[in-house]
Amino acid sequence: MNLSVRNKLSVMMFLEFFIWGAWLPLIFGYLPSLGFSDLEKSWVLNAFALASFTAMFFSTQFADRTFAAERFLAFSHLIGGLAILGLAFVQDFWPFFGLMLVHSLFYVPTISITNSIAFTNLKDAKNDFGLVRLWGTIGWIAASWPFVFLLVDWDQVPAFGSVGFVDWLGAALGKAKTGGALQEATRYTFVASGVASLLLAAFSLILPHTPPKPAQAGEGQFAWLDSLKLLRSPFLLVLFVVTFFDAAVHQCYFMYTGDFLKSVGIPANWVMPVMSIGQFAEIGTMAILGACLKRLGWRVTMTIGILGHTVRFGIFALAPEPWLAVSVNVLHGICYAFYFATVYIFVDEFLPKNSRSSAQGLFNFLILGAGPFVGTFVWSYLGSVFKSESGVQDFRSLFLAPSLVALVAAAILFLFFHPPKSAQPPH
Repeated sequence: MNLSVRNKLSVMMFLEFFIWGAWLPLIFGYLPSLGFSDLEKSWVLNAFALASFTAMFFSTQFADRTFAAERFLAFSHLIGGLAILGLAFVQDFWPFFGLMLVHSLFYVPTISITNSIAFTNLKDAKNDFGLVRLWGTIGWIAASWPFVFLLVDWDQVPAFGSVGFVDWLGAALGKAKTGGALQEATRYTFVASGVASLLLAAFSLILPHTPPKPAQAGEGQFAWLDSLKLLRSPFLLVLFVVTFFDAAVHQCYFMYTGDFLKSVGIPANWVMPVMSIGQFAEIGTMAILGACLKRLGWRVTMTIGILGHTVRFGIFALAPEPWLAVSVNVLHGICYAFYFATVYIFVDEFLPKNSRSSAQGLFNFLILGAGPFVGTFVWSYLGSVFKSESGVQDFRSLFLAPSLVALVAAAILFLFFHPPKSAQPPH
């Protein structure tokens, strides 16, 4: 295929996930600095999940069938980019929530739209899509590393040249902003996200033309309702329930890991890079996923993915040593690739062609919407329960809860997920 087309699609994926990765890891620590109540924080964090509810219907039932995909992408990132850029300049709840909701409503559908553009314009999507999508993970990682320096408390760092370079660099990387200075600097996560969104809005205009896809003959006007009929199969119902719980547990990682890392001594400017270890691990895990599926099968592979949460949260709770708190983030890649990515592959490999799109939408609704939506409220409530009167978070008690939920979900999957023998791992 034309290499320039693949390069364009790779840039599209890089910017698409840079936008998300720029603000998500630090917003959980930023909202308390604005004085929001636990309920207000939950609603801000759930704007993304609420948008996934509408995206399930809008992007697949209207946008995909009405607009050229690249034009829809350009318009969505223009509006969404302006909205998240505005978050850097507001501190009251209702304007903040409103802007986050607008951004989410326009951003979330673009996750599936970018996939659609890539699949439509890649001549060999089966072999090339992974290489293109990889740039999304690289974009997420790239969004985190500049903040190592942006969040440095430069007032505590010796002037460059006044000490040896190694000493200067050590001081720079180990002195993070705190209090109001940290809050002020964290606002630039929204600036970075907004600028990337506006860049993608402009770049979308030179993406390959991807015309709308009219409904096929016999295809329901409300495919999402048809997808619910798939749950009559016991093994898919089990997968549906387990995916909901796994997505809810996954949300706890983003909500509290940043504050936890700071509590064990990780400087604030290193929180995003430490959490990006999971994305580095995701790259490596995705590379071996096919071989693992072939050797272990669907059920064992997905069970391992869920147990990754059990181990990670268990270590957070029971062995909160800085080096362990950092290194265990490598399990994030295993949790994502061995469960979420495997679910998508399973649906694509196992279900009939005319059911795949609606089933993917159904499970995407769980992973991006229902699971995080419920999880945000549950973990916010437990976070307030496991907190001292002075406001110190009891991470030990808090993290044992998602660790146990993941363990139960893994047991349910391992014991009751039995697809017919015709379902074979991809070779």
